Amino acid sequence: MLHVGDDAHVLDRTAAVRLRDALGDALECEREFLHTTGRQRADGSYVVVRRGADSDGHRKVFDSFPVVERFYERLPREFTAADVGGAGLTGSRRHMLLRHLVEHPAFDCDLVARQPLTARKRGDSRGSTADD
Repeated sequence: MLHVGDDAHVLDRTAAVRLRDALGDALECEREFLHTTGRQRADGSYVVVRRGADSDGHRKVFDSFPVVERFYERLPREFTAADVGGAGLTGSRRHMLLRHLVEHPAFDCDLVARQPLTARKRGDSRGSTADD
């Protein structure tokens, strides 16, 4: 039996399994991009992984996706892997996270240079100068 507010619903086993699977899919999902994968875990954490990599050295775990959004908001209008590294990220994780920000549709930025790896925010003019 499932209670929603004052309503009680009786589910047979098949319907209960479908509901459980649907809830699991809603809480936990994975999106693959060209270079990275974003995994929303059932516990609320968000993991950025280098696509095709197996070792922990190619992933960064955040407490939640909103933490990633706040991290992005604090970056300057144009940012490099070194700017991303200011969050305690080292080595290839900086590059992986920068690429994920460029690839994920929630972040309004483009890759503008490969050496050094650099991205620029599109819609936000904060931090821009007259030379932009």
